[in-house]
Amino acid sequence: MASLEEVLKMKPVANAHLRAFLNIMVTGAWLQGRMNNILKPFGITEPQYNVLRILRGQQGRAMNLYEISERMVYPTSNVSRIIDRLLLKNYVIREANATNRRRVDISITADGLQLLAGLDPVVSELIGSFQNNLGDDDAKQLSSWLEQVRE
Repeated sequence: MASLEEVLKMKPVANAHLRAFLNIMVTGAWLQGRMNNILKPFGITEPQYNVLRILRGQQGRAMNLYEISERMVYPTSNVSRIIDRLLLKNYVIREANATNRRRVDISITADGLQLLAGLDPVVSELIGSFQNNLGDDDAKQLSSWLEQVRE
């Protein structure tokens, strides 16, 4: 694996905190690129996949746009546009809420569930590549450190 300095074609970074920060940013971009490459043949983007994954986790219960946005890996204000694109592909349905006219309920369709079922093995393969490079204890430690960074 290439070092941070090789990836960014730069001189060694002496400041350990700056080096860690840059490594997190570069790794995040690298992971996002790998995920986008996996999703591209399926015709969806990472935010669309994220919304579908969230809705599948509801096991048939609907969610509103705010609830979906709160659970996204990359929170965004354009959740309604993501939903619009998923509607066009018949992966979600949007219905007016029976008790609150201002609320719109979003649910995943059978087509959306089928798409995710097709993606599950591909995404599992990506996660499996982590298991080849990081043991369980290292993965737990890395997660702990990343959570510490976000505090």
